[in-house]
Amino acid sequence: MSVIAPPLIRLLPGHDRRVKAGHPWAFSNEIAMTPALRALPGGAPVRLEGDDGFRHGVWSFNPHSLIGARLLDRDSGAAIDAAWAERRLAAALALRTRLFETPFYRLVHAEADGLPGLIIDRYGDALALQANTAGMELLTPALVAGLERLLAPRLIVARNDAAVRHLEGLPEEIRLLHGAAAPVKVAEGGLRFAVDLLGGQKTGWFFDQRENRDRVARLAAGATVLDAFCHTGGFGLRCAAAGAAAVTLLDRSAQALDLAMATAAANGLAGQVRAERAEALEALEKMGAAGARFDIVIADPPAFAKSRKDHPAALRGYGKLARLAATLVAPGGFLCLCSCSHHVAPGEFAEASIWGIGRARREAKLLFQGGAGPDHPVHPALPESAYLKALLFQLG
Repeated sequence: MSVIAPPLIRLLPGHDRRVKAGHPWAFSNEIAMTPALRALPGGAPVRLEGDDGFRHGVWSFNPHSLIGARLLDRDSGAAIDAAWAERRLAAALALRTRLFETPFYRLVHAEADGLPGLIIDRYGDALALQANTAGMELLTPALVAGLERLLAPRLIVARNDAAVRHLEGLPEEIRLLHGAAAPVKVAEGGLRFAVDLLGGQKTGWFFDQRENRDRVARLAAGATVLDAFCHTGGFGLRCAAAGAAAVTLLDRSAQALDLAMATAAANGLAGQVRAERAEALEALEKMGAAGARFDIVIADPPAFAKSRKDHPAALRGYGKLARLAATLVAPGGFLCLCSCSHHVAPGEFAEASIWGIGRARREAKLLFQGGAGPDHPVHPALPESAYLKALLFQLG
């Protein structure tokens, strides 16, 4: 039986420079739109060509999105089917198996793994899947089938509740794709953390901070620690397990703090750990005014810049956060500042943080500047996908 080739779309004259250079996106204003193309369902595979006839492969097309097409395969004859999806998943799995000894990691990280807009996090035999593009939404049944064959998971949850889905014309939803709801844990640093796949933030756990948690925990023996914006306590509990004398977990979410304290109790750390529910910035300011000091302060907030228009306010916010957090660090102590705002560049975040530390009249040594771990690879043509920034200072 013959296979029907995907529809052909063409780039406008003079609009193929980025795509020819290897960029995995074509914007809608670079594509020669026609009424027939506009009628295609969002996410449909198409063959993309330049106006010169150069073949750019098979792409996922969404006529309703600013990013009109996303690269799927450089081979214009590739069939985007269940077998194709399973091969991409297998390649992502092979890389993580080489990188990690235990099955807890980001299994798929979007464009860098050849699955644009797709996030999959692995918690042993449980998986959280987030399809942020129409193309991955269409492929979800094939992806689930591939995951079942490769990993035989007991549970797959769709965490399709990211606001970015609206840009693709997709609704937000959280639902079971496979198996039944059951407790999930992640192992890290000798601890087992409870993870709420259905109700927690994003896909349940921040694997991107694993190496930064390792780095801070190595400093924690005998220290007093403040973990601000702690979520379920990843940084703070890792410090407690490494021998911290006392850890304060600070977050506004009662649900997240309950999970953190349950993890502390289950791992024999309850005596070292206390939780405080409050808006973090307000609490930091009050602590500073009261003269509180900690040997280690971690501040890992949600994104301050949700869009480009938020950029100026975000930089001011990061400067204020750095000032408040630096005030709380004891002389000779350590400050870890993080940002997950992809609209704020690494250099901008560093400048705002250094400005804030200066405003607190503290001398600083920058010990480390980096981002996410290797299970969050970056597509070379999409440097903005290196969203996570982490800075580690020692303060005088």
